[in-house]
Amino acid sequence: MKRDDMNHLQQEDLGVLRFLTCGSVDDGKSTLIGRLLYDTKTLLTDTIATLEKNAHKRGLSALDLSLLTDGLMAEREQGITIDVAYRYFATARRKFIIADAPGHEQYTRNMVTAASTADVAILLVDARKGLLPQTKRHATLAGLLGIQHWVLAINKMDLVDYQQTAFDTIVHDFEQWLGQHPEMKVQVQCIPMSALEGEMVVSRGNHLAWYAGPTLLEVLEAAPSSQLNADAALRFPVQWVCRPAQSEVHHDFRAYAGRIESGSVSVGDELLVLPAGKTSRVSRIGLGETELASAFAGQSVMISLADDIDISRGDMLVKVGASTPTESKEQTATVCWLSSETLSPARSYLVKHTTREVKARISSVEARLDIHTLSYTTENNAAPVQLNDIVRLKFKTQQALFADAYAQSRATGSFILIDEASHNTVAAGLLD
Repeated sequence: MKRDDMNHLQQEDLGVLRFLTCGSVDDGKSTLIGRLLYDTKTLLTDTIATLEKNAHKRGLSALDLSLLTDGLMAEREQGITIDVAYRYFATARRKFIIADAPGHEQYTRNMVTAASTADVAILLVDARKGLLPQTKRHATLAGLLGIQHWVLAINKMDLVDYQQTAFDTIVHDFEQWLGQHPEMKVQVQCIPMSALEGEMVVSRGNHLAWYAGPTLLEVLEAAPSSQLNADAALRFPVQWVCRPAQSEVHHDFRAYAGRIESGSVSVGDELLVLPAGKTSRVSRIGLGETELASAFAGQSVMISLADDIDISRGDMLVKVGASTPTESKEQTATVCWLSSETLSPARSYLVKHTTREVKARISSVEARLDIHTLSYTTENNAAPVQLNDIVRLKFKTQQALFADAYAQSRATGSFILIDEASHNTVAAGLLD
């Protein structure tokens, strides 16, 4: 995206943008987030005072902005991010949710967690070190999780005297690497910056005059939100059946509450109820106490139907005549294992998919991702699936799921596995 394009942005509500910072250890992810929060004047006075006190205590000449996200004592002691830290800020144009993903290979599962809901991935690269294996690893995972908008942020330009040749070399290397992965259909914006000095993050600064593109904040303000697609087919998982108490006046009122995950719905639309297979027309759409003529993806609403149909939590409403999700008890998926307990085909798990929860058993492990070559292999299929492993597997459910491929819909193409005995979340998955 060119800087000139920023001047032609429509002044409209672009919604909330979720983005994550990722890359190798010590590339400056936490400092970058701290700079965004500091320069957009999001921080409270007492927070700034604490940072100033810390800087004085440690004899620093500037604030250590990484402390704003590295909140765990272990993180501060080691100087790395371990957990996923979420922060929030807003500009005049839109609101943002930031996920600071850990860079260490040991915490790959946390990066997957952060990327699962992100619209944009900021891949940080140390200008001195160039592309590292973990940078490529995180880029691969971002592509796997469906993030189509990337920012290649070449950070620490102050440590290479803001030389354009250092920037150009890294951009060239990244383009060559990305060219080897044609399956990743992504848009990439490359930006030189210094998060420590505040160059090209929120303001342009004074040392990168040779770069004519937008700042990081300008790119984020213009980035599309991929989470909400009002043009797609309607997917309305029922979360709750709303019935008033018998003592209330409208005791015959019935509505189905949930979040529209994709598409839109209007009063008068004919809907199909899954799994019942029955149809009815929308008689009312409610948003709190307000009645709507139409509702769109991202809105949590109550839908009333003209006919009395047995509908419960976990059912799904779709439009008659439009594409419908695939109904099946057998699924193939890519899974990131999140538990210290290894996967056991002998155990029964719970699959949480949209608002539906069903029992499942793992049929087979088909392949696993070699985190170093970034390719799937079948050589170690018999080995236990352990913490941070990414595998392709097949599983069978007791009742059918109504699902889309993850590439088509994140909401209806993703799920989590829950250990039936401990109720711990043990895996996150993407359906084929």
